[in-house]
Amino acid sequence: VWMSTAEIPKRLAMNAAVTVSLEDRLADLGGIAPSRVRAVPAPGSATLADLIESQRTDDTLCELVDGTLVEKPMGWQESLLAMVLVQWLGDFLESKPLGVVTGPDGTTRLFDKTVRAADVAFFCWERMPDGKLPKDPVPELVPDFVVEVLSISNTRGEMARKRREYFQAGVRLVWMVDPQSRTVAVYTDAESFSVATEEEIIDGRDVLPGWKVDLARLFAKLDGRG
Repeated sequence: VWMSTAEIPKRLAMNAAVTVSLEDRLADLGGIAPSRVRAVPAPGSATLADLIESQRTDDTLCELVDGTLVEKPMGWQESLLAMVLVQWLGDFLESKPLGVVTGPDGTTRLFDKTVRAADVAFFCWERMPDGKLPKDPVPELVPDFVVEVLSISNTRGEMARKRREYFQAGVRLVWMVDPQSRTVAVYTDAESFSVATEEEIIDGRDVLPGWKVDLARLFAKLDGRG
């Protein structure tokens, strides 16, 4: 639980692994802007109930990261790419019903104090409790595949932390889509990746066998071309 510097016992404050300030907390979160961190509840003390309440009352999407409510801003172009991928994957799953796909407001609990909202997430039926869709507003459910579309506010440290969490929780494949460079970094674990350019076609590997994405067609959406 996050504490103010005055509340940290001296013996703990001497340990470099202990978070003792907001600056430390921001560093733990990957060097994100302070404006994205909710001050209430105090960073480190937020619960799943606090996240659900924020979803009910606020327009801004938040994630719960190690007990801290972190706003997840998403630009118009980033949202467009995410929704195109949701549509394409949804169409694929209509003909090959391997599981279900959700968008960025489909938050899922990876760990006790960590809830993520991947821009695109695929869940195979085998991961569903009793093979049925969960009814909880934030289910304890780990995706097989996630896509994160990078926004200007995202930092390298933040996305590295997300990847570590995803793979530690059991995610099998991660795509990081960069609208600025028009590339996709494909991760099979937190550190192993390849980068695909706009001229390439990538696929869902053994997680989504048969699903392919033509990146030229995807990124053309940013130019208003069909």
